[in-house]
Amino acid sequence: MKKPLYVAGFGAVTAAGLNAPQTLAAIRASLSAFEDVGFPEAGLSQVVARIPAHWRLRRTQGEWLVSMAARAIKEALGADDPGVAAATALLITPPESFRHHPAFVDISPHDFLAAVIGATGLRFHSASRAIDGGAAASVGLIERALALMEEAGAAQVLLGGVDSLVNDTDLSRLGQAGRLKGDENPQGLVPGEAAAFVRLTREPSRDAAVVAAIHGVGIAQETDSVLSDRYSQGRAMLGALRDAMSGSGPSEPDIDFVVSNGNGERYDGWEMMIARPRFYRTRREILPTAFPAMTIGDIGAAGGALALMLAADSFFKGYAPGPTVVCELASENGLRAAAVMARVTRR
Repeated sequence: MKKPLYVAGFGAVTAAGLNAPQTLAAIRASLSAFEDVGFPEAGLSQVVARIPAHWRLRRTQGEWLVSMAARAIKEALGADDPGVAAATALLITPPESFRHHPAFVDISPHDFLAAVIGATGLRFHSASRAIDGGAAASVGLIERALALMEEAGAAQVLLGGVDSLVNDTDLSRLGQAGRLKGDENPQGLVPGEAAAFVRLTREPSRDAAVVAAIHGVGIAQETDSVLSDRYSQGRAMLGALRDAMSGSGPSEPDIDFVVSNGNGERYDGWEMMIARPRFYRTRREILPTAFPAMTIGDIGAAGGALALMLAADSFFKGYAPGPTVVCELASENGLRAAAVMARVTRR
């Protein structure tokens, strides 16, 4: 990155909380939002992390995703002033297209961004876009966010995603592939649902005593994704990590902890077992790693912004193990991304 970007705010809706503070407190306390739910149409009972909501909000998957996204966006924006929204570009990652998510039966992918913006009741910058690619795509868009602010006239960028794996289509797909956590598969994923957004600015807030700065981003494509019949050798994640550290910001010895969207699958554990020792070469007694999925399950495309949000909050609130963090993100389709962030204390 040519220059750092700063996390100035965030918003979220998850199974652990209907806003960012509730969600972050639950993750920090290692609480679990899991519950066993029956899905008659899919013919199974499954442990999921489902957001508690009135059935009217879930009449269709499309309406549900739009409602979640709009709520998190307004929280992250932090202002009801139409002028602030108009100067803000919105970059959103919906569920990956290959999944044929049932939300797109109600709302076409082409119309999804407009539906979300309409639900907020605000107008956003004309450079706003919906981008396919899952959790890693959100992090990969950080450099694009910088370009929008420098070249397209956006004052700030809301970056995030919305997704739900708690639907019959995804549950059937994951169940047939043997990827769901259960009595016969302890190394499986827990489907979750969430919307998460972070607000990025070129300059830190003047009154902020603690600032979270994003110094570098890396992105790469893994050919042996979880959808293939081969285990990953971690090449793409290794490349993403190295690219994130290639700038003038922190380097590998500076890393104090990691935030990962790892979901507990055997495939994910195998990949990180191979990739991490090849990148983290500095001797450490321990490398603390936060796995939000332990509280809110696998939240798909929302995982990228959620990782950035958790890392930034740990700096703001003072519970980070150190001043430098790497966010490691993997998308189901094989996209891998890494972002290095640092705490900046202002006097």
